[in-house]
Amino acid sequence: MTAIEPSRKDIEDLSQNKKYSSSLRFWHWGNAIVITGSLLTVLANSTVLAGWPTRTFVIDNLKKSGTTVTEDQVRSLVGGLRDRVWDIHVYFGYFLAALLLFRLIYEFFTKDKTLARQIKTAYRQYKNGQNRLIARHELVVKSLYATFYLLLIIMAVTGLCLAFDDDIPALHQMHWIKEVHGFCMYLVLIFIVVHLAGVFLAERTDSKGIVSDMINGGDKS
Repeated sequence: MTAIEPSRKDIEDLSQNKKYSSSLRFWHWGNAIVITGSLLTVLANSTVLAGWPTRTFVIDNLKKSGTTVTEDQVRSLVGGLRDRVWDIHVYFGYFLAALLLFRLIYEFFTKDKTLARQIKTAYRQYKNGQNRLIARHELVVKSLYATFYLLLIIMAVTGLCLAFDDDIPALHQMHWIKEVHGFCMYLVLIFIVVHLAGVFLAERTDSKGIVSDMINGGDKS
């Protein structure tokens, strides 16, 4: 069993498939949408709206329509578009922070099987030699998820600091916040690739149906 493949079986009862509550499924798919949207805004500003080629494109097309503009005017126009895209990025950041708060509340107050509980169960079974291979696999996968959540928290906190740094002078002086935020983004991208690869492999091996489980709740054994 490959370490990055999520398992469909419940570590506490291997005769049953995992069940996902509606709250957890809401968080999962909401998080997927928000992160995708956030990354797309970064991609847009770093490619389509970046650099001289974009300004040249605007100038050339305006000339074709008989409009003459200066380079400074085009720079201001493109800069305004970039700012609008960053505004959208900030809104995605607010949604991400809200979803993380929702996930933390769910983790501490739900009666369902939490991530911490699943990690403890997998560790206990591995330590006791019970279902050792499956327990080790589950421990690795859930630990990766916990690391991912930590990265999201760091991204949300640093992102909020960047969003309000104009209002809080002390934050404006902390240039390292932007570097940490950008670095965590690359780590999140790596996790997403690993996660998608694991899900793809799981669907082709002994955990077929894991995607539909995250959609319908995974009630079928």
